[in-house]
Formats: sequence, C-alpha cells, structure tokens
Amino acid sequence: MKQISKYLSAVFLAATLLSVVGCASTSRTEGTGQYFDDSVITAKVKAAILDEPTLKVVDIKVETFKGVVQLSGFVNSLEVAYKAVAVARGVSGVQAVTNDMRLK
Repeated sequence: MKQISKYLSAVFLAATLLSVVGCASTSRTEGTGQYFDDSVITAKVKAAILDEPTLKVVDIKVETFKGVVQLSGFVNSLEVAYKAVAVARGVSGVQAVTNDMRLK
C-alpha cells in the first residue's frame, strides 16, 4: 500500500510541476497572467484613444505583448500618429510603444 501511495504522490507532483511550467511565459509566448495584463493594457489604451477627440479609435489597431503596445492602422497625418503614440505612452503599465501606423 505504501508503494502505491508513493507512486501516486510522485505522479501528482510531476503533474503539478508540468502544469505550472506550462503557464510560464517565454520570450515568444505569454503566460496566463501576462496575457491578462496585456489585455487590460490594450483596453486602457483603446479607452484613452477614444477619449482623445482628435483620434479615431476605429482607425487605430492596438495590440500588446509583454507590456509593449503596437499601434497600427491608417491615419490622416503624422501629427495624429504622434498624438496616438503619446496617448498610449501615458497609459499605466505600458513599457514601450511601437508605431506601425501608415498615412492614408
């Protein structure tokens, strides 16, 4: 009976360790917590762009990976693109902003 108990304990420990490692982030993938944090940052940046009257949230796509926000889409001028970058940088949790917006 002790043999079975030790075996089951070892299997349970191995399964627990594998599940924890499976949720960890790597350089190319996000962990569960990081994905949630990035989703919150994306929502905050979109809300900040929506609150700015000179920017159109439908023209600017926002994506976040490990705190780095990527802005893409088509805008009418460089001033609008620079304003969107400035607004995104002002959001808490943003580590950096990548500007991939293009002029119409």
